[in-house]
Amino acid sequence: MTIPAQPDPNMLTELVKMKMPFGKYKDTLLCHLPVSYLEWFAREGFPAGKLGMLLATLYEIKINGLEHLLEPLKRQARNRL
Repeated sequence: MTIPAQPDPNMLTELVKMKMPFGKYKDTLLCHLPVSYLEWFAREGFPAGKLGMLLATLYEIKINGLEHLLEPLKRQARNRL
């Protein structure tokens, strides 16, 4: 029996701290990207590497109505400013 890989707990934190490094939404926090932009990436292909993994994760969060999972992390990030 294989044990599924555990998700990286830091991944969700990065979604509320990291900014989009290029494109139409450059300098926008990833968690604030519109779902339409993420849908475009889903159709055309997510970037390679860590950014692509984060965007694909955010896409799944948003299309499944799970954005509430990010709210405590957004509050923590705001409180640290």
